[in-house]
Amino acid sequence: MQDAIWVHLVTAVGEGQETKGILDLLADSSGVVLGVLILLILFSLVSWFVIAYKYIYFFRAQRESASFLDKFWQSKRLDEIYQSTGAYSRSPISQVFKAGYIELTKLKSQDDGSKTMSGALGGLENVERALRRASTAEVTQMEALVPMLATIGSTAPFVGLFGTVWGIMNAFVNINNLTGGDAVSLGVVSGPIAEALIATAIGLFAAIPAVVAYNYFVTRVKVLASEMDNFSADFLNIVKRHFLK
Repeated sequence: MQDAIWVHLVTAVGEGQETKGILDLLADSSGVVLGVLILLILFSLVSWFVIAYKYIYFFRAQRESASFLDKFWQSKRLDEIYQSTGAYSRSPISQVFKAGYIELTKLKSQDDGSKTMSGALGGLENVERALRRASTAEVTQMEALVPMLATIGSTAPFVGLFGTVWGIMNAFVNINNLTGGDAVSLGVVSGPIAEALIATAIGLFAAIPAVVAYNYFVTRVKVLASEMDNFSADFLNIVKRHFLK
């Protein structure tokens, strides 16, 4: 009798140890829940690609901008600085300088020696517009792909929640069909519900890094945009001192 009880307990423990991992739950998913999981995994892959690409982009932009500013303030001739802009192609500040210098060169080539105050002011406005257009173009390029992170961060949790709600609904419907409305144990209900909750977990996994990276990149854009504005003001002051004298 005792041997029979012992065998029954060992069998029960062995059956209780048959658990499923997260990968098993993902493999058991099907239908709408599986489609939601695939979509969320694609969201996550796209998010991490954008994060890696933009991080490298901003790292190079910040590093080359700092080097260009050192070059700019150490040099005494604008033409020498212009010739070196090819080495700072990733720097938005160097591109702003390039646009301003090209416009300034055009004004100097059109100068016939009879320069008036109104003409000088008009020329300065042309340089200012060129700097502003270049700054706008660089900000647009810096912001490229960044809104995608905001989209993924805001929609992924809701997509995951939709998959969870759909999975739980189907789980209860299937359990009701199998048992005919009779009471069921927790073990019967927990498996399908766990499979459905995986969708919410993956949705959060895709959304959290996207939101964090979005806030970081927006900050980097603001910092570089502010540096471009400061450089434009300094460049205009230099042009004003030499062009309007």
